[in-house]
Amino acid sequence: MKIELRQRFAKLVGAALLAVTLAAGGTALAQDCGGYRDQIVLAEGDWDSVLVHNAIASFILEEGFGCDTRAIPGSTIPTQQGMIRGDIDLIMEVWMDNLPDFTQEALDNGQIVNLGVNFGDGQQGFFVPRYVIEGDAERGIEPIAPDLRTVEQIAQYAHHFRDPEQPEKGRFFNCIIGWVCEEINTAKLEAYGLSDDFTNFRPGTGAALAASIERAYVQGEPWFGYYWGPTWVLGKYDMVQLEEPDYTEECWNQLMSHLDNPETACAYPPSVVNIMVNSEFAENAPAAVIEFLESYETTSQQVSDLLSYMQENDSLPRDAAMQFLESETDTWTSWLPDEVAQRVMEAL
Repeated sequence: MKIELRQRFAKLVGAALLAVTLAAGGTALAQDCGGYRDQIVLAEGDWDSVLVHNAIASFILEEGFGCDTRAIPGSTIPTQQGMIRGDIDLIMEVWMDNLPDFTQEALDNGQIVNLGVNFGDGQQGFFVPRYVIEGDAERGIEPIAPDLRTVEQIAQYAHHFRDPEQPEKGRFFNCIIGWVCEEINTAKLEAYGLSDDFTNFRPGTGAALAASIERAYVQGEPWFGYYWGPTWVLGKYDMVQLEEPDYTEECWNQLMSHLDNPETACAYPPSVVNIMVNSEFAENAPAAVIEFLESYETTSQQVSDLLSYMQENDSLPRDAAMQFLESETDTWTSWLPDEVAQRVMEAL
């Protein structure tokens, strides 16, 4: 009986010591985070790429810096308004070419702070599958347009992209009907002289547009149309963006002011996606945390690959984040001090 009591006492003491040790470790990590609020609050946007970035940043903040994080869901306008009010600390994806006037005003007056580029090579334009130009020997596909480089050149290959409803023309898959890019692409077709050679097919949904690419790619058939990145489609399928006249502000303004009767057209403006925080967070969060967020930078292709991983594996943004942290070690360790990177590595 005495032996049993001693064993039980020893277990209780051991459990107590373990609890103290864990609590001490947790306190040390919390001190690493600088005690900023109870939590770092991220904006949980309603598109997949920002959810992946949130999951990557949250894992590093929690495991590397000992911070606690949570996310507030919402679309672009309410979450940016929340950041200005101070309800949200951090937005991992702010698309600069779609910046609302009130957000620009908040940047100008210092209510929010731009920490720099998350990725600066977002894509949108006119694409064909690579096998259209180069063929695919493994699948027995011959190239049908080996000299194709520019949008103007594709007119001579229009018969390969035959529209089943108007077989005398090729089919151009436009942006989703009702989106601004649908109007812009329609004007571009006219300005590039392609309207006589291609029908302007407007899908009803993003899923329908993606499905048209997937169907063509699986069957090895020609496809010509508009798409954008980062997306799972550009991560999964090897697509070539056709060259357009270089973007200039003058050309773009001319196009946008004459969408009904375009005289000239050019490439879309570059899509730059930045990381922003509210000013209180920028001033009071630990310097190391701000430096991490300033150093955080990815590429459109990396993000497309992660979105493709989610699509192919029917997985969640956190799963894609783990895939990134395990496979892109050289990228994310460059954002961090060695000791923080080591803690993240151990947590993985």
